[in-house]
Amino acid sequence: MPINFHSKDIKTSYTTRTADSSWKDLLSRHIDFPSISLAADIGCGGGIYAKALIDLGVSEVVGIDFSESILEGAREACQNYPSIHFNYGSASKTNLEDSSVEAILERALIHHIQDLLPVFQEAHRVLKNDGVYIVQDRTPEDCLLTGSEEHIRGYFFELFPHLGKMEEKRRHRSAEVIRAMSNAGFSKVETIPLWETRNVYEKKEQLLQDIQTRTGRSILHDLTDDQLQSLVEHIDKQLPDGKVTEKDRWTIWLAYK
Repeated sequence: MPINFHSKDIKTSYTTRTADSSWKDLLSRHIDFPSISLAADIGCGGGIYAKALIDLGVSEVVGIDFSESILEGAREACQNYPSIHFNYGSASKTNLEDSSVEAILERALIHHIQDLLPVFQEAHRVLKNDGVYIVQDRTPEDCLLTGSEEHIRGYFFELFPHLGKMEEKRRHRSAEVIRAMSNAGFSKVETIPLWETRNVYEKKEQLLQDIQTRTGRSILHDLTDDQLQSLVEHIDKQLPDGKVTEKDRWTIWLAYK
């Protein structure tokens, strides 16, 4: 069944990684993070990227999520980051004040949203003039690349084509994202492709365990336990023993108010 983001069972599902240096390096070439006093991480999950924003030099981050369970896990995971705060809210109703933040990050969020315009309008409302809006997600083209020793996600759709069809339905094409941003009032949009390292596993078995437990992979909740076991066995056969560096293909849209 589809993932239940409000379940206590996934409280820590989105807390266990750290943002890779490839992500930090790319964005720091485009954005002057140390000049940002307050940023919002909307759809913050377990706070992985809120911590990354602080590491990049942002003074303070407010994380927004619509799941109290996930927020509970995020607060626990970010105890050593006193300048990160977490509030309940949704992408279209953040409960933030008008023109109150200098940067907004929405990573791996918009594929859960059918109508982008209200979400982008809310971001435009709370962003200060000259602020930057960072949206990161996968387009259909990003998702459906062939599976490989690095692009593990491709194996999901190789074995279960119906998951690929699901991805095509829930993922937004870049032109659609840009059009909605323009309609929301953003004057300039830049598109950047990124191969982001998701995780480095010292042993293949660690990756297989993450797959088995569906850790941080909402689409795997649409597989039965038996199907999931078949996927684990399929990936096990595709990969050599030893270290695995898993990467995902993303698109980043930078919009400015």
